[in-house]
Amino acid sequence: MVIPFDNLFALASLLSVIPLIILYLLRPKPRVARIPSLMFLMKVEKEKKKIYSSITRIIKDPLFLIQLFVLIFLSVASAGPFYTSEEPLSSEHTVIVIDSSASMQTDGRFDDAISKAKSYISQENTVILAENVPVTALENAGASDARNLLDKLNPKATVADLSSAISSGMRILSNQGGRIVVISDFTHWQGQDPVSAKKLAESYGLNVDFVRVGEPTDNVGIIHGNVETEGNSYSYSSIVKNYNDVSKNVDIAVRNNGQITKTLQFNINAGSTKQFKVSNLKRGITKIQIEGQDSLMVDNTAYVSVPSFSDNDVLLVTDKDNTPSETALSLIPNVQVSVSENIPTQINNYDVVVLSNNERSFNDDEISRLETYTNNGGEMVFIAGEQLAPENAKISLLQLLPVKTLGITEASDGVTLKDVQSTQLTNDLKLDEIAVYKYLNSTPRSGSTTLISTENNIPMLTYWTSGEGTVVYLGLNDKLGENAWSNFHNLPEYPVFWVKLIGWLGGAGDVVDYNIETGTMTSLSQRQTIQTPTGNQTTERVLYDEAGVYKVAGKTIASNLFDDRESDTTIDGSGVIERASKNGEPEIVRSETYTAENDLDIYLIAAALLLIITEIYIIKKRGEL
Repeated sequence: MVIPFDNLFALASLLSVIPLIILYLLRPKPRVARIPSLMFLMKVEKEKKKIYSSITRIIKDPLFLIQLFVLIFLSVASAGPFYTSEEPLSSEHTVIVIDSSASMQTDGRFDDAISKAKSYISQENTVILAENVPVTALENAGASDARNLLDKLNPKATVADLSSAISSGMRILSNQGGRIVVISDFTHWQGQDPVSAKKLAESYGLNVDFVRVGEPTDNVGIIHGNVETEGNSYSYSSIVKNYNDVSKNVDIAVRNNGQITKTLQFNINAGSTKQFKVSNLKRGITKIQIEGQDSLMVDNTAYVSVPSFSDNDVLLVTDKDNTPSETALSLIPNVQVSVSENIPTQINNYDVVVLSNNERSFNDDEISRLETYTNNGGEMVFIAGEQLAPENAKISLLQLLPVKTLGITEASDGVTLKDVQSTQLTNDLKLDEIAVYKYLNSTPRSGSTTLISTENNIPMLTYWTSGEGTVVYLGLNDKLGENAWSNFHNLPEYPVFWVKLIGWLGGAGDVVDYNIETGTMTSLSQRQTIQTPTGNQTTERVLYDEAGVYKVAGKTIASNLFDDRESDTTIDGSGVIERASKNGEPEIVRSETYTAENDLDIYLIAAALLLIITEIYIIKKRGEL
């Protein structure tokens, strides 16, 4: 059997035995002496015998043999020898998937799930929370750590993607196998059917168990909400649904800053809905709440955030008149736009600076002002143009950009764009309708975040943190006519994009951006601490998985569960269990064993240590120590 090695080059250390042998063969230097010829010949013969006796002596010397084998063992161990064997897939690693959706808040379902999860804890454990995206709460941990984590978990306010959570468990168990336990009410999910995901996992030799919790019950909940503009104020349209099998009288209280500002009362027939509207919403957080208790409380309250918008002062630096970006900026409510051909001496009083020069390059003094501005917390937007090409711009200016520009590229047939990260800033853009005919070939810098790129990964919308501020690079130039770089400025989404961009950078934005549904995920310009409905988090990406009020980057954001199926507590999930049990034996696409690498280096090191201890004992026995 040939033994493989992780590092064959380490076997070169076997050459260390050569100095050991030489040391044992060394003899004192010969001395000059006058002797007769006959005695000389006898002396030579005697010396030959001494050499042979020296070799025989070192071979028989136990210390030499011990030191020789110590060097051999350690040299071979450093090469990482191992042998392979076919081992059965382990069942000692358990992946526990817990449904953390809103419906699990119904009548103690989540507490029941935690109790059942503890009974499945094994020697090695991974805990995955099935939200709208899988959240790995614990990985490869012992039984004690798993129990401690389970005691700290709480249900969220999103829908569950059970199939994605099962797939995550499959990846974790892909090497050595194990068991997946899915604990859920199985009433509603997004993504693929969890039974199909179960069958797929079992086809790879994994054991998958479905454990159901909860029973059908009644509920009344708010399943829809929408903020609308009415003149100079805002209103909120909402829908309440009665999931009971009898009609229900519903009392609703509208509160702002803890004070009741309005009450509503109506009767809703069994299985029916009622639409209502709350007008003249006040600034701040308004809570629209169904009075009383029922089986699911998370859908009894709708949170509405109406920010106190303040004017944003925006400086547009451009060497062209009446550009599309200037028009779009001038149409944004609560935004005061100043236009300049150069960068003024004082720019610190502007909330956002937009740089849209097409031909004129900035001088050293202007670049220095920009550096000072962003270091002090200023927000800047660079629109791509010839002045940002490396042959036209100063290095100090290019270093401010979140991308490294390489030169201008033309695409007569046009290139299309793609989403790199989906955010509130870009989710309304119809990227398939945007054609780019000319662009700055560039690469994103380390530490930057790209939201939109071309199909060949050239960044078109990228930002990063510079000093205390943010610098945004927009690769879509707004030239008009035959020299246009793209058609973006011709699309109806163009002014909407600028509303969102200035709102994001200036700390304001559309009121819709302050009212989102649970399950939404957004990226931040830098890692920072945010306030959630249940505590603080330090993160670069925010998953709004709780219903309530978030405070993120100076904004107060309302997050609500609006999901008809998630609020329907009358659904019986036992049908999923029946389908899972009737699926029969899956077709196995993977053997029930895996090839394991068994390291031998630890045994060689242990043998070397034993030999060293033996050497010390012999030396001490001889009286040499």
